[in-house]
Amino acid sequence: MVGVTLSPHANQYFNKSKQRQQINDQLKKAKRRHKFKQFLKYSALLLTTIVILSGGWVGLKLLRNADRFGGFFGLFSSHQLNGEAQGRVNILLAGDSADDPGHQGADLTDSIMVVSLDTKDNTGFMFSIPRDLWVDIPGFGYQKINAAYEDGQGENFSQSGYFNGGMGLLDEVIDQDLSIQSQYYALIDYTAFRDSVNAVGGITITINSPDPRGLYDPYANLSLPNGVVTLDGQQALNLARARGDGPGAYGFPQADFGRTQYQRQMLVVVEQKALSLGVLSNPVKIGDLFDAIGNNVQTNFKTDDAQAIYGIAKKIKLSSVQSLTLNESGSNALIQGYITPSGEDTLIPIAGIGNYSAIQAYIAGLISSPATP
Repeated sequence: MVGVTLSPHANQYFNKSKQRQQINDQLKKAKRRHKFKQFLKYSALLLTTIVILSGGWVGLKLLRNADRFGGFFGLFSSHQLNGEAQGRVNILLAGDSADDPGHQGADLTDSIMVVSLDTKDNTGFMFSIPRDLWVDIPGFGYQKINAAYEDGQGENFSQSGYFNGGMGLLDEVIDQDLSIQSQYYALIDYTAFRDSVNAVGGITITINSPDPRGLYDPYANLSLPNGVVTLDGQQALNLARARGDGPGAYGFPQADFGRTQYQRQMLVVVEQKALSLGVLSNPVKIGDLFDAIGNNVQTNFKTDDAQAIYGIAKKIKLSSVQSLTLNESGSNALIQGYITPSGEDTLIPIAGIGNYSAIQAYIAGLISSPATP
């Protein structure tokens, strides 16, 4: 190859061109880096916005509903429940139909249950109290126990050691007759139960009716086959209300006892789904669940109480939770039917009106030495 010698002027021009090219290359690289940084910046901003909007949306609901439970900051406190130091926390649950316009006896608590948690052994039991139990309500005389809440509300019940209002009078009756006093209560209406079931995506339970056709109650708009069924909120509510009273009804030979059995079964399943990853990781379901609870449940739970009960619930195996009620038949019967002088169909202790000694002994046995689930 023949060598070429550039003049000083041409050589200087060549060097300047090379420098300009290098500068242009550097500018292009700088622009690419700037665009990439902008992309990262905007992507991060977009992601952060999404997180803030979705998390904040749930957070706003949490803040709004936390106020009903006694304040937001309790969410972050370490807290011990009333009764926890003694090893047992009792929660009185009652259901009414105050949110059902035109419903007769809307303030009667046709569903009454005590959830008793052993905080040392991490076990528990759910104990349904028949709504037709004939009891002596202080200040009102003998009535069905489902009238205690309505009576207490009407007189603005207030007595040391018990809740204020109707739930306090109901708690006093249960304490004096059954020897169970509760530290906490929750009054739940139709909407709360229905919307809670919908919030967790429905529930699946097993219908085990002695009738091969399953369950049917036209008054409750209920028709379900035997076996595994999946229920939405309205279907679950219908099942919680059904006693087999309607014309042509079948599958409820124990009437109210069968109803309360399904209530306890559904309560366990709702709790199980509410604590599942599928709900806890879903902002929409969490928000709906807070709405269902916050809007339709009256309770003395504060936010730190709710956090503490959640911590206890996570430790309790659902298989260890007993589902119990008072037996009306069989060798272990504790109650019997009774027609009042005014013609009301009620239930009284097997030992007679006002004699709750056998029932109290049974419950004391549950607390001291829990039966097989």
